[in-house]
Amino acid sequence: MSRPSIFGVVSYVAGAASIGASLTLADVGTAVGIATAVLTCVTNTVYTYRRDRREQRECDARIAQLERLP
Repeated sequence: MSRPSIFGVVSYVAGAASIGASLTLADVGTAVGIATAVLTCVTNTVYTYRRDRREQRECDARIAQLERLP
């Protein structure tokens, strides 16, 4: 695989800079809001999954303990 030429790199940097220059504060705020919502959703999903697993292990342990009683 060959390395990209300097002109190719400059072209991509210029394209990214033009996109960044065209964004308004409202656009940036919207992007940050969407990113925050997605991150919150993922965090909540992971937390809920882990809590459910923890509660299931606790329930299984209690059932096993009750089954051992005379």
